[in-house]
Amino acid sequence: MDEQEHGPLAGFTIGVTAARRADELIALLRRRGAAVVHGPALRIVPLADDTELLAATKELIDHAPDVVVATTAIGFRGWVEAADGWGYGEELLAVLRDVELLARGPKVKGAVRAAGLTESWSPSSESMAEVLDRLLAEGVAGRRIALQLHGEPLPGFVEALTEGGAEVVGVPVYRWMPPEDAGPLDRLLDAVLAGGVDAVTFTSAPAAASLLSRAEEKGARAELVEALRHDVLAVCVGPVTALPLQAEGIGTYQPERFRLGPLVQVLCTELPARARVLPVAGHRVEMRGHAVLVDDALRPVPPAGMALLGLLARRPGWVVSRADLLRALPGAGRDEHAVETAMARLRTALGTPKLIQTVVKRGYRLALDPAADDKYDG
Repeated sequence: MDEQEHGPLAGFTIGVTAARRADELIALLRRRGAAVVHGPALRIVPLADDTELLAATKELIDHAPDVVVATTAIGFRGWVEAADGWGYGEELLAVLRDVELLARGPKVKGAVRAAGLTESWSPSSESMAEVLDRLLAEGVAGRRIALQLHGEPLPGFVEALTEGGAEVVGVPVYRWMPPEDAGPLDRLLDAVLAGGVDAVTFTSAPAAASLLSRAEEKGARAELVEALRHDVLAVCVGPVTALPLQAEGIGTYQPERFRLGPLVQVLCTELPARARVLPVAGHRVEMRGHAVLVDDALRPVPPAGMALLGLLARRPGWVVSRADLLRALPGAGRDEHAVETAMARLRTALGTPKLIQTVVKRGYRLALDPAADDKYDG
């Protein structure tokens, strides 16, 4: 197969639940050939309108903490910019200059320095566990620790500090809310349930929780969980993002580095590996989500055609009756003529009519190459 021509994700449909940086992720997926269904599972409360962030900022200016933990570069920058917009920028920076300022990793350190500040310490690993270990080793009893949150839960982090005797003040930068318009999310949910999506990507735990919650509101939570357990790949940017899905027994795929590029690379590896490949009538036939690769040619196939081809491929070389094929056709009713119509369209879409043989009065079969017959026999 010529991956260069089509891209490794050609023929696959991928759901995107992200709100922030969704455009970047969608562009990466499309560049590799994927079709994308975007259903933002969340919206971000605009910083300028966020009364909780304003209240937390005022409290820290009035009662300076002993330690501030900056967890994300975009969140730290956004916090400083929002404070500036409210007229509290200088006062916040003055507080941050006088406290122990911990920056989680090099990116956050860059944001801290861009604000004219200097961090007290930063782990090279970007690990919150390392930040926690350092704080506990220093001793946190009686200390006031401000934690810049970023819409993500930090499992065990706040609890460990509180148990150690610290007072933890959350600074809620970029809070997540359900989307104002649920239409796109509902369309993504419907596509997952109808088998029209091969994988769904998650870049935050709240997005995963929000999709499950929306499915529950529509009475479809069990069906969604079933789809994500078996037919649809759930790909998460990291282990924290995966927690709401894993709680439902859904297996997830994650990149080793928690970035969008590596996340897309996981899809480029896993989806083609799941594609069914058969030697048919002298051709290499690879079945993807909404298309078929016949040798090097990418052939888009309508859903009805993919349903028929999927059934034929599950019984390669065997005759499948019109009645069985009719049952596989979405919304076909009882008229076997619908099978003939869909089959004619499928053959046209494949561009190689001899791939599927008509067996008179019996049905249809994939023209499996003779050498492959034994392998698939029985």
